[in-house]
Amino acid sequence: MSAESTLDGVLVVSLEQAVAAPYCSSRLADAGARVIKIERAEGDFARGYDSVVHGESAYFVWLNRGKESLVLDIKKAEDAALLHRIVARADVFIQNLAPGAAARAGFGSDDLRAKHPRLIAVDISGYGEEGPYADMKAYDLLVQAESGLSSVTGRPEGPGRVGVSACDIACGMYSYMAVLEALIARGVSGRGRAIRTSLFEGMADWMAVPLLHFDYGGIAPKRVGLNHPSIHPYGAYATGSGTDVLISIQNEREFRSLCEKVLERSDIPADERFATNEARCANRNALDAVIDGVFGALDRDALVARLKEAGIAFGEVNEVSGLSAHPALRRVTVDTPTGPADIPAPPARLDGRAPALRPVPALGQHSETIRKEFGA
Repeated sequence: MSAESTLDGVLVVSLEQAVAAPYCSSRLADAGARVIKIERAEGDFARGYDSVVHGESAYFVWLNRGKESLVLDIKKAEDAALLHRIVARADVFIQNLAPGAAARAGFGSDDLRAKHPRLIAVDISGYGEEGPYADMKAYDLLVQAESGLSSVTGRPEGPGRVGVSACDIACGMYSYMAVLEALIARGVSGRGRAIRTSLFEGMADWMAVPLLHFDYGGIAPKRVGLNHPSIHPYGAYATGSGTDVLISIQNEREFRSLCEKVLERSDIPADERFATNEARCANRNALDAVIDGVFGALDRDALVARLKEAGIAFGEVNEVSGLSAHPALRRVTVDTPTGPADIPAPPARLDGRAPALRPVPALGQHSETIRKEFGA
């Protein structure tokens, strides 16, 4: 079985917009599922986020390859009836409309699963479907702030936004994993499942370590810029060449090697201020003064040679331009309505192969054929 045909024969219907649900459905499409994307007449509003990919939105190109676009107005009886006919044949139904909108339109997951017991229904929300936040609209940056992510991101002067849509992506990933689990379970039981995920819950899971530090240690991690709040030394240091190199020390063996072979200070591990990771975190300024003195006296190449000899993990502090030219970046080409686009290749390869990505659809590109197929 090839990577692209793993979910061959699975029909996914997604009443989706923005990022979280399209992320989930795009990964199902990558795995070979047929995904019918339901759009309003004006289209998924992510189509209008930007126009940088020769007229197409970067978000939309990234998250909508391999789908069929069907334009519907589900407030109209005939379009709602068409969608019900499609859902009747679907394996998976995904929706991330505003709170309560899908149910009001007749596409609540409980009702759909009562009619179609084999259906896997996925409801994606901002804060879950219970409690005082259930009716609140939610977008990525709002949830970054609400979940505390922004409080542990950035420099000490103030909170920052993670530079990508972390909450949306986390929720989309969890949704995708849950759908795969539900498909496996349905193969045994013959019954679908109701899946409910939210942006907040996905990020709360990612925030488990800061939360546990606060709940059990009484102190939340501080913002430390391009450093790790609870592992040290693990951060960026300036070299004599004027560039930054980031190092990562994960255990005492690596710390001794750093001291002996890079800093040329074999006495440091015996210093009680630096004898354990917790001690090093408590005394990071004193240790950083030593590291800065050595790193700042070496040019980049000389420092890298020492780090390699010592077996220390290190990395460049790249701009996006550095990612674009990075030797580890794999790209694939996907067709869009306005021409081909090179995007990052899906990270997982099965039997050495990445899935062959199908095109990004134009708005309503498949409306006519789908209407004919499902008897509209």
